Amino acid sequence: MQTQRCLRDIRRTLRKMREEQQQQQQQQQQQQQQQSLSMYEKLGRIGEGTYGVVYRARDKKTNEIVALKKVRMDREKDGVPITTLREVRILQHCCSHENIVHLMRVVQGNQLNNVFLVFEYCEHDLASLLDNMRQPFLESESKCLIVQLLKAVEYLHDRWIMHRDLKLSNLLLNNRGELKLCDFGLARSFEPEREGEEESDEEIEEEEDEEDDNGKKRRRRKKRQMCYTPKVVTLWYRAPEVLFGDDAYTASIDIWAAGCVLAEFLKHDPLFPGKTEVTQLELIFKLLGAPNERIWPGWSKLPNVGTTLVPEQPYNYLEHEFPNLHQRGIDLLNLMLTYDPKRRCSAKDALAHPYFKTQPRPKLKSEMPSFPTLHSRVNKNENDFGEKF
Repeated sequence: MQTQRCLRDIRRTLRKMREEQQQQQQQQQQQQQQQSLSMYEKLGRIGEGTYGVVYRARDKKTNEIVALKKVRMDREKDGVPITTLREVRILQHCCSHENIVHLMRVVQGNQLNNVFLVFEYCEHDLASLLDNMRQPFLESESKCLIVQLLKAVEYLHDRWIMHRDLKLSNLLLNNRGELKLCDFGLARSFEPEREGEEESDEEIEEEEDEEDDNGKKRRRRKKRQMCYTPKVVTLWYRAPEVLFGDDAYTASIDIWAAGCVLAEFLKHDPLFPGKTEVTQLELIFKLLGAPNERIWPGWSKLPNVGTTLVPEQPYNYLEHEFPNLHQRGIDLLNLMLTYDPKRRCSAKDALAHPYFKTQPRPKLKSEMPSFPTLHSRVNKNENDFGEKF
């Protein structure tokens, strides 16, 4: 009898706990539904990109300054754009890293097509900041920034996510010296490489007949290959395999872009400021030498190689481009800007490179200079959010 009573008590307790849990979930859902655009006071427009307009705003309840990204819906007939859905999903998965911008919540305005992503606020994007700085970053400051970027990239790649649009305007900086990687509209997950493992049935796309040297037919198995959008990464930071039309690229395209960012910090100008894909490749050939099968096996089979004029230029001129940079810095740039994606270093390898132990050492974030934000100069226009309050 006592055992039965105990069992009844346990069931009753469990039932009560489930009911309380359901009530809590309902309360959280109600609170989330109550969160709307009216919670925020508009302070001005920060900027505008391909996928939406970004505003500076104040939370009326907490007085916290936030960034509101209005989702661009004018091109969509079927609801929220896939780029926004992808960005929200990835940021919800990766929002715990200190060098990735924090997505706080998603809110809706009075109209169904007014959807906003609420982000933590950062005073600067590095593209605008560099354009307005009187003096460029010191090498120690550049090291501090690139280390933070590489940590964000390493974190993403460890979770099988590639950003696919690394550039200065997608790097935010706050007045605490913290760099934040943002704009995940082109980011996507990828399948990890499994070198040395046996081929599984899931990796086989199809089987087809082929004849061997003796004329006998045999079944040939083809591995499934992930194909991605070829038009990714802003032109100046686009890896050569993408420029040559490879749609089976890997996350190493982020390392190439990060190498271009590091070079831009050190050079105080873009490394490869091409205006077209052709001129972009010409600039790369001129500085790094022309690719060939010896340094990049399989290069000649890429789709656009046959239509590209490749010069007889075998020399690498990085040392001439950066005459005052320590040899370890040249070596790191060469590793990040390696033609062959399989030989290009990883973010983890880059972070462990001795360049970051060479004088001058990277500055601490707390020692980074702060700058007045340009956002406070922007006048707030009526109806900035696309609706009145």
